[in-house]
Amino acid sequence: MAIYHLSVKLITRGAGRSATAAIAYRAADRVPDERTGLVFDYSRKRGVEHTEVVLPSAVAESAAWARDRVRLWNAAEAAENRKDARVAREYEVALPHELKAQDRVQLVRAFAQELAERHGCAIDFAIHAPHRDGDVRNHHAHILATTRCVGGTSLGAKTDMELKDTDRAKKGLSAGRVEVTAIRERWAALVNERLVEHGDDAQIDHRSLAAQGEDRDPTVHKGHIVTAIERRGESAGVAERVREEVTGRLQRAAELGRLERESHELARSIIDTNTKLEAALAERDAERTRSPEEIRRDAQAAWLAARAGPAEALPQPPQAERTLDLSGDLASARREAREQWLAQRDAKTATPAADTTEGQGREQPPPKLILPDDAHTL
Repeated sequence: MAIYHLSVKLITRGAGRSATAAIAYRAADRVPDERTGLVFDYSRKRGVEHTEVVLPSAVAESAAWARDRVRLWNAAEAAENRKDARVAREYEVALPHELKAQDRVQLVRAFAQELAERHGCAIDFAIHAPHRDGDVRNHHAHILATTRCVGGTSLGAKTDMELKDTDRAKKGLSAGRVEVTAIRERWAALVNERLVEHGDDAQIDHRSLAAQGEDRDPTVHKGHIVTAIERRGESAGVAERVREEVTGRLQRAAELGRLERESHELARSIIDTNTKLEAALAERDAERTRSPEEIRRDAQAAWLAARAGPAEALPQPPQAERTLDLSGDLASARREAREQWLAQRDAKTATPAADTTEGQGREQPPPKLILPDDAHTL
């Protein structure tokens, strides 16, 4: 039955790769690289059933130069200056063996045209037949897309597909991973439509097995390197190692997902505590930033407000600890203090105290003067 496979790969200089070498191998062609002076010649490679360059319909006539494979991919290399530049994007797809060769070509061409229209890039695809020593159902295609929009005389700005998510959001586009998911879904839809047209009830699904509700192990895509090793008679060990590696990755991904869910639950449970703590810290920091002058001014304002209130509501300090307001003239404050002391003394002389507590009949000292910071002690 038909299987689903679509992988997205990047051709980057940082990985020591080039667009000219990649397309020469996939198209079994001879492509000289004008930037490096190297010539990539895979013209004797077998198994390539069909190659074709597809352009957006809006520039199909004006950008006819891009149908020249050598010119197109040398332009892709020349347009980039960075040593880690991304020079091409590859979509690798599995083709249903239930279809005839010409139907597979039409299927890939339709998909490539949609990619070209969607991103404004040039597409160069190659359809490969199954290897003579491999699985006879392994029909597949390599679809290389330029990372820049194709124009009338050259390649222009980077396509939307190559932009960062923040830049895509500014243009009203979804995140890159969402775009890739949409492309994967579209490929499945095209394949299923083609299968139905040819009377085949086989269907493929781009979703994971878990999303489909399937309880079985996923198939393992070995790739051309592992396949070549197996052809040399080393199939048992290689296949087992690949399966173990894939199983390990799936288990690690499941564990990471569980830990992430637990961390979200924990974050939600302590959000109230964090809010209160942040408020307290903010209040503390605000208090620390106040100058001594501001603190003194606020304290004096609070004292004056309390002093202006009902007399019975104010706590009465001990007689010896009475204070005077020296906010005015210092000499006036001194006279006021002496008058209060004399009045108190005369009152006690006229009416002797009735109690017998310790210190009876002693004259109380004049009230203690609390001076402002800039006054002299009396």
